Parts: sequence; C-alpha cells; structure tokens
Amino acid sequence: MNNSGLLTLLLIVINIIISYQGFTREGFMEKYQFQVDSILVQKQYYRFITSGFLHVNWSHLIFNMMSLYFFGEAVESYLGPLEFSLVYFASLIAGDLFALLVHKNHGDYCAVGASGAVCGVIFASVALFPGMGISVFFLHLPGWLYGILFVAITILGIRSKKDNIGHEAHLGGALCGMLLALLLHPYAFKENYITILLIAVPSVVFIYLIISRPHFLLIAGLSRSSNPGHYSIDHQYNAARTLQQQEIDAILEKISKRGMKSLTKKEKEQLDEYSKKLK
Repeated sequence: MNNSGLLTLLLIVINIIISYQGFTREGFMEKYQFQVDSILVQKQYYRFITSGFLHVNWSHLIFNMMSLYFFGEAVESYLGPLEFSLVYFASLIAGDLFALLVHKNHGDYCAVGASGAVCGVIFASVALFPGMGISVFFLHLPGWLYGILFVAITILGIRSKKDNIGHEAHLGGALCGMLLALLLHPYAFKENYITILLIAVPSVVFIYLIISRPHFLLIAGLSRSSNPGHYSIDHQYNAARTLQQQEIDAILEKISKRGMKSLTKKEKEQLDEYSKKLK
C-alpha cells in the first residue's frame, strides 16, 4: 500500500503536544499517567492510552519520537493506516498490561511514555522486513540480530533494574507488535520463522515464569530496595511523588497538633501547591 506516513507524523505531533502539557501544567501528569492503584482500584482504564502520550522530559520524548519516525513510516507504508494504528495502540496497551502484571503489588508504581507502542512498531518491522538494517550508536545491525539482543537485554534489565530504562513496557509492546504483524501478514513467518522463534520463544517463557513464579523477579526487588540510584526513570519519578506525599502528611500532622500558625513559610507554600494540584 502506498502511504506517505502521515499517521506516523500525526502521532508524533500529538505526543509532542500532550507531553508539553505534562511538562508545563500542574497536576496534568498525575491525572493521566499509568498508575497501578488508579487502574486496579479506581478503574481508570483510560490511563492505558493517555500515559502513552506523556513523557518524563524532553530527552525521553525526543528519543521515542525519533525511533517512531525512523521505523513508523516504513511500517505504515506497508500496512496502511488502519493496520498500523492497530499495531501501534495494541502494542501500547500490551506494554502497559505487562507492566501492570509485573507491578500489580506495587500500588504507587507509575510510568509514562510511548515506548511500548514504539517497540511494537520496531518489532513489526523486524517481522515484516527481516533484511532491514537498524543503526544503533553508529553500529549498523541486521534487524534479526537487534531483535535477539533486545530480548536478552530486556529480560536481564527487568530482573536487575541496573539502568535507566523501563523494560517492562518495551518487552510487552515489542512482542505484541511482532505477533500482530504476523497475524496480519502470516507469510512473513514462513520466510523468517527461525529469527521470529528465537525472539518470541524466550519472551513467552519469561512471561510465563513471571505469571507462574512471581518470586522469579526477586532479584529486581532486592536491587530496587538496596540501591535507589539504579531506579529506572519511571521509578525515580515515582520515588519523588512518594517523598512529596510523605512531606504533606507530616505537614498535616503538624497542623492537627499545633495549628496552622505553627507552619513555616516553606511548609505553607508546599501545602498551597499541593492543594492546587488536587483542584
């Protein structure tokens, strides 16, 4: 199908506009980000989608949008707007669902970013265009080799959390994008089945282990608690929110014991800022 990649460009523009709102508007990020308790307890399922159009900072946004631009146009041109939209949004939701599975017992865990959707698009291209090359830090790798390395690094990253990447959404989105591309165009599996199996089988086994043996992620839990400096960018954001809430709780307790007049100027400013976010 002939397509100029307009949908890819539109998604990039929407990501930039909504992310900018998150950068500049108080409370916007908290209202629309992926947050475990808000989804499981308050049933705010819209966060599966809205969180995918928010980013922590400009570098986070630019990296994701550059990746979408480089891979999205080729995939959209081949699949067409309808199938491309299916791959993009299904991968976004699949990435969030996998993150929810991993963090279902971490009620205050939150995350943002289009990584799941972008990884779905990248791995759809790996399935559909096995000969396509991928440039990573000035190295040119075959698409199939990138896919195998990606899965290996992602599995290690989820277990150890020793870098600044939120791997859960990456793996869920990547696997969904590849499987959807194959369902839509099954001939690709026949032409490239060895590579696809090398990527898909370890991913499926890893997901099965998480479901059947939750203690499999024990290493990740130990790493996060023993060395906060290794938190992913999402964990760092979550930790900052938790600290802010603890400070507000301390201020409220001080008011209940000593009254409003006991607050310092800084504490009054903190309380006022927090009140504005709740409006």
